[in-house]
Amino acid sequence: MGCSSSLPDRASGRLSGLNSENGSVNDAKNLRVKLVLLGDSGVGKSCIVLRFVRGQFDPTSKVTIGASFLSQTIALQDSTTVKFEIWDTAGQERYAALAPLYYRGAAVAVVVYDITSPESFQKAQYWVKELQKHGSPDMVMALVGNKADLQENREVTVQDGIDYAEKNGMFFIETSAKTADNINQLFEEIAKRLPRPTPS
Repeated sequence: MGCSSSLPDRASGRLSGLNSENGSVNDAKNLRVKLVLLGDSGVGKSCIVLRFVRGQFDPTSKVTIGASFLSQTIALQDSTTVKFEIWDTAGQERYAALAPLYYRGAAVAVVVYDITSPESFQKAQYWVKELQKHGSPDMVMALVGNKADLQENREVTVQDGIDYAEKNGMFFIETSAKTADNINQLFEEIAKRLPRPTPS
């Protein structure tokens, strides 16, 4: 169950500048960063992105094929702007081999699981290990427990998420794409943690 079409969003998707070494093209006040979402199929990666970029939630959306691309700019309180170039990868097993193409050179990785699915939490841990092996060493990594609106079906505790994130140098947050809970906070927190270029 994806939450967006599988085609890049032409209106917001200019692919220029993505080939820089660490996935970011920056001056001190205007950051542009490549962000990749990873996680099992159906955990709500596309729903998170769509909620963040367009303020929409579509419960009937289709599965992402390969990856989709969207971008969104946010302004921080210190008047820094951060443009996220977001690659939302497909969660199905048959696309797993493509994932390195998307996370190579990414400055940020958001690893998502569904709080009602222990299997998706296991898969999230697999992605964290892959990123530690093959991702950029100064990558900002977030662990996201999505579907926090489904408390009554919860099978992964908040403490499990916190403990795993702390052990792996990530920050942890629970979100609900459906209710928009913590969606903007997730991206703001990432933006605050990005390394700032030193003025030359």
